[in-house]
Formats: sequence, C-alpha cells, structure tokens
Amino acid sequence: MANPDYRALADKAQAEADAAQLDNVRDRCLRSAAAFLAMAQRQDLGDRNRARREAELAAAAADTDSATPDIPA
Repeated sequence: MANPDYRALADKAQAEADAAQLDNVRDRCLRSAAAFLAMAQRQDLGDRNRARREAELAAAAADTDSATPDIPA
C-alpha cells in the first residue's frame, strides 16, 4: 500500500489557505495543513521504527548464523 505524501497535501492546504478570502475557509485549510504535517511526522516516526526493527532482526539473524558451528557431513 502506497503512503500518501502528507507534506504535499499540507503544502496544498497551506496554498489554499493563502488564497482563501473567507476566514472560515482559511481556518479550515490551516487546520488541514496542521493535521497533514502531524500525519507526516507520525509516518516518519513509523518509518524510522520499522527500519530500526528490521536492522535489529537482521543483526540478530547474523549473530545466530555466526554462532552456529559448521558440522561436517
């Protein structure tokens, strides 16, 4: 599943807020931009945690492989 580009969505919402003539529309767009930025930060955190977990699993697998002696047949 592809992750949405929340930063691009935040930029679009900010541009819409800048162009808005009505206060309520501007406020809604600014709230959307803030929400998209928060989602981008959560997505970044999830990506970093996933990469850390995968690195830890790979290191553990490498340790297990190197700890097992080769037994001749």
